[in-house]
Amino acid sequence: MTFLGILFVLVLVAAFLSIVIVQQGTVAVVTIFGKYARVMGPGLNFKIPFVEVIYRRISIQNRSVELSFQAITADQANVNFKAMLVYSVLNQEEETIKNVAFKFIDEASFMQALVRTIEGSIRSFVATKRQAQILALRSEIIEHVKSQLDTLLESWGYHLTDLQLNDIAFDEVIMRSMAQVVASSNLKAAAENEGQALLITKTKAAEADGNAIKISAEAEKTASQLRGQGVALFREEVAKGMAESAKVMTEANLDASLILFSIWTEAIKHFAENGKGNVIFLDGSTEGMEKTMKQIMAVETMNSGSGTGRIITPPTTR
Repeated sequence: MTFLGILFVLVLVAAFLSIVIVQQGTVAVVTIFGKYARVMGPGLNFKIPFVEVIYRRISIQNRSVELSFQAITADQANVNFKAMLVYSVLNQEEETIKNVAFKFIDEASFMQALVRTIEGSIRSFVATKRQAQILALRSEIIEHVKSQLDTLLESWGYHLTDLQLNDIAFDEVIMRSMAQVVASSNLKAAAENEGQALLITKTKAAEADGNAIKISAEAEKTASQLRGQGVALFREEVAKGMAESAKVMTEANLDASLILFSIWTEAIKHFAENGKGNVIFLDGSTEGMEKTMKQIMAVETMNSGSGTGRIITPPTTR
């Protein structure tokens, strides 16, 4: 019984040691006497006790790591980077898993090589650029790193899934100077905009004044034309009325010069009623009256001969 009991215990131990459970998202690399043998997938697996050994369990899930390092630009400016790296095993093929398991002595060595490689790639890129260019080259830096690391990481069995530059910062002195440059640029732009606005305002005001003057001139021109037309029409109507009156008086055997005399006396009456002066000087002598009548007759003679006349100068008012 004792021997059978011992044998039973040994069988249970052997059965227990032969069972291997591999978690989802993980594979197990098996060696026999230190030499690679096979890969176990997720789930329940079996191995030969004391012969096959689980050398390493490898996660095939995405993994991330944060980086923080410094680089120097071509114009000797210090740039501080904070980045996040996302990587994973390239695939689950046997050759890939063997590379992951045996290329590096442990996970820490792989991480050190990966981080230093990424830092070196970014530093070499930044060293060719000037400080003012760095902030605008975030995507170019990432593409540069990926293009340099893809082949190398594949030889290690890994794939660079994503690289994000979360923060790019300069030394405090440089940050202050950059802020001053931005502030001065903004002030310059504001001054230029203000000058342009003032120029536009004055230009528009000048155009408005010019248009107002032009409109006023056009209105004055139109008004003058209308006034001239009105005066011409008035004179025409006066001439027609005088001609009609002269015709009527001629048919009645009356002297047509009485019309001019009547107009002259009406003019004197108008001056007296509407003039602003206090005294009207008239030549009331016989000689003056005779002179006036001669002038009226002369005007009548001119009207009869040529159809035109002249204006009799009115008395002076004061």
